[in-house]
Amino acid sequence: MATISDVARMAGVSTSTVSHVINGTRPVREETRTRVEEAVRTTGYRRDSLARALRRSRTDSIGLILTDVSEPAFAAMARGVERAAMGAGLTVLLANSGEDAELEARALEVLAERRVDGLLIAPVARSHREAITAVIGQGTPVVLIDRLGGVKADQVGVENTAPMRELVLHLVERHGHRRIALAAGDTGVSTISERRRGYLEALDEAGIDVDDSLIVTGSGRADDTRERMTGVLRQQRPSAVVAASTETAVGVLAAAKGLGLATPEDFALATFDGFPHTDLFRPGITAVAQPAHEIGATAMELLLSRIDGSLTTRPRTIRLEPEITYRESCGCPA
Repeated sequence: MATISDVARMAGVSTSTVSHVINGTRPVREETRTRVEEAVRTTGYRRDSLARALRRSRTDSIGLILTDVSEPAFAAMARGVERAAMGAGLTVLLANSGEDAELEARALEVLAERRVDGLLIAPVARSHREAITAVIGQGTPVVLIDRLGGVKADQVGVENTAPMRELVLHLVERHGHRRIALAAGDTGVSTISERRRGYLEALDEAGIDVDDSLIVTGSGRADDTRERMTGVLRQQRPSAVVAASTETAVGVLAAAKGLGLATPEDFALATFDGFPHTDLFRPGITAVAQPAHEIGATAMELLLSRIDGSLTTRPRTIRLEPEITYRESCGCPA
């Protein structure tokens, strides 16, 4: 393996000059820079990132723990994190917790052992919060992403309660629905709990009594929601259904297909999160779209400010505004 001395010898410069060119730590004449870069290419020299990290007490890496990166919202958040991290010269180590508290705790342990410079975490429903607190106590900066609350740390997410209230009130006031079901999923997840609150606030504002049989909870997985919603749609079909997540929306659509029902002919449908390219669905699906990419990028920028010490104030909570688009699935014209 080529060494920095090999590069210096071929370029006819000192090893410190090679270091300045590679690391950008000091201006170097263009002619000299060109010789060094050519020598790097010829020798195949690769910087020893591990040795550099040990000298700086940094690993130039951050950990990102998500519950399921295959979900559209989390995938977009991951892309936002990655782009901001790459811009800062950091590597992202990704772990999926699978909505499992034990897997999340193990991921925290492994990433802490790798001495990542910081952590971004979307906590699971019944997270071992003491494990997150312990990592913070060891001096590792942590930012909670998407799912907020429960830990004294920086947090970046989206407004959930008000948009859900607005969505339900639209169904009531614009389209006259009064039997509105909620495909909630796991209310132990903070975002789902906040969206359920918005649903309840809308019913209260509209003077509609809450019918607990129309609130479908459970694991939040698509298959579980499909099974539970099949019973609701078959026995006491609501005139409208609001899904609290992409997974529960998939469950609702699967249940409707199994029963031969369609939207908006048989019941109106609206969802929080929705799907990529929702406007291409026929009928188009009414959805609350959160700025997931921006959430990831904002969380990464906040983490960077903690890592480099430019932000030393008490933990901050940032909530971004989602955007509601009304389409044919709830009865709006195309």
